[in-house]
Amino acid sequence: MVEISASILSIKNENAIQTLYNLETSGIDYFHIDVMDGEFVSDNTTSKMLEYCEYINSISNLPLDVHLMVNDIKSYINSFSVFEPNMITFHIEATKNEKEVLDLINYLKQNNIKVGISIKPNTKIESIIKYLPYIHTALVMTVEPGKGGQELIPTTIEKVKQLYKYIKENNLEVDIEVDGGINIENISLLKQAGANIVVCGTSIVSSKDFKETVTKLKQM
Repeated sequence: MVEISASILSIKNENAIQTLYNLETSGIDYFHIDVMDGEFVSDNTTSKMLEYCEYINSISNLPLDVHLMVNDIKSYINSFSVFEPNMITFHIEATKNEKEVLDLINYLKQNNIKVGISIKPNTKIESIIKYLPYIHTALVMTVEPGKGGQELIPTTIEKVKQLYKYIKENNLEVDIEVDGGINIENISLLKQAGANIVVCGTSIVSSKDFKETVTKLKQM
């Protein structure tokens, strides 16, 4: 059974605390924190996500799964590490060279935070292969990062299959997380491809019964 990381990107401010509580009791495994800087992607969610992290820490013990869609990765690690997240994921496309990537990996580990590296739909898995032995999670974006509510890009499923095949052939212990446009209709395709952590936002938050939806997502 896959783990569900619930994206809180689409939660309305006026209902935030109640919605977060409803998510906390729905059976999700993580809160997925979509942090955008207005530069790496067009939207800026920094203030909103900092506020929501404070809410979550006051009502929940569920782990935080922080996804940085930002250029200045290290400063954002510092900003969100105060919430003691389980994992922080950064984008390979936001890094300049191999040294920076390795420095960020080590920096996260020094702060007792699990390491995730993400790739956009058009980025080849080869760009992160060399780092897989040193990280905990590879996040494959199944939509273009930056907006909620998009439709899953079908070609990204093949990328998940390739990544899963490489991880198994090389006896690596790396989770495969997928994020973007995932719902009850397509989640089974991503599970079959090898994903074991699935980010779902709109499909849960827009449903009438969070618990029922999360149960169905895990069972599909």
